[in-house]
Amino acid sequence: MHTKNKLKILNDPIYGFITIPNSLIFDLIEHKYFQRLRRITQMGMSYLVYPGAHHTRFQHAIGCMHLMQKAIQVLRFKGVEISTEEENALLIAILLHDIGHGPFSHAMEHSIVNNVSHEEISLLFMETLNKEFNGSLTLAINIFKGEYHRKFMCQLISSQIDMDRADYLKRDSFYTGVAEGNINSERLITMLNVVDDALVVEGKGIYSIEKFLVARRLMYWQVYLHKTSLSAEQLLIRVLKRAKELTFKGEKLDASRPLQYFLENEISLNNFNKETLDTFAMLDDYDIVSAMKAWQFHDDFVLKNLCQMIINRDLLKVKLKKKKIKPEILKQHIQKLMDTHNITEAEAAYFVFTGEISNQAYQQKKQKINILYKNGKIEDIVKASDQLSLKALSKPVTKYYICYPKQKL
Repeated sequence: MHTKNKLKILNDPIYGFITIPNSLIFDLIEHKYFQRLRRITQMGMSYLVYPGAHHTRFQHAIGCMHLMQKAIQVLRFKGVEISTEEENALLIAILLHDIGHGPFSHAMEHSIVNNVSHEEISLLFMETLNKEFNGSLTLAINIFKGEYHRKFMCQLISSQIDMDRADYLKRDSFYTGVAEGNINSERLITMLNVVDDALVVEGKGIYSIEKFLVARRLMYWQVYLHKTSLSAEQLLIRVLKRAKELTFKGEKLDASRPLQYFLENEISLNNFNKETLDTFAMLDDYDIVSAMKAWQFHDDFVLKNLCQMIINRDLLKVKLKKKKIKPEILKQHIQKLMDTHNITEAEAAYFVFTGEISNQAYQQKKQKINILYKNGKIEDIVKASDQLSLKALSKPVTKYYICYPKQKL
């Protein structure tokens, strides 16, 4: 009998060679649920601003697993006991932490399913895989949910300084070409330690953490919350909303079978069953793009124009303000659109809308990043740092935006 070699090595443009540590992890990566992540962009519509940002959730997940391998190595070297079972669980939990993302990453949560977050869908995937793999993901799920008694393990998956952030900041800065986000994740990981069951960063890592937080802030404003990709993502959400609205009115839209399923059914967490999960697992960026290519020729004014705007990158005008947008300004833009195109207020509202974005690089209240000094003293990074800006970074900054069409539509 031919046995497949499962100890594979992948070549990553950022970390070089990444080894797949064992056959269980190899089998999870091979699984169709995980392979689907190759067809989902990590950064949604950001490629409309940064043409290089076409990397996928698959690359990110593998990168996170690699950094987790490094973190485990570092902590063991410093005398933190981590059993083989725990090691496996940590690698699986971080590998699958994003498996529930839908097409274009975040747009789906607001349009195709009713307030079901990608974390909740990730958990549904993990539980299904756990049945398939005879319970070998139980500990990983426990850690992922933050319920494992060794709290630092949960922090490695999700905290202010988890492996997820350590990978995506570096990866996104690499693929966008925004050098400000390029953190030294390997150095950061080398500085980790555990005290009283909590993750700490050794004193000499203080500047790496400062850079990490500043990089996070810059990446948010320059990349993740960039006004153009923001408006493109809003258009995408609206395309799917409109498609759903038309389907509910009895129109048959050209769409792949999985997409059709989500247009025709109201899906929320309590009716998200195995059939829904398997259908969701067949959805990716390609379904949405090919649907938009068809819908740009539809008779419906709203659907047609929204799709054309995204396909041809002829997006809305976006203005960012420090203060809330006045309702009368919104009304003026809506009225103008109604008059020009003889459409209803509800239709015009698809193209004219306001919103807010906020960014807090460091959430001091949520879970601190603690610095460990040589003498054993532990202190929050904001106190430990002589960087005045870190105090500012822990305050949320909110900006308000309005989107409306450029002159022609």
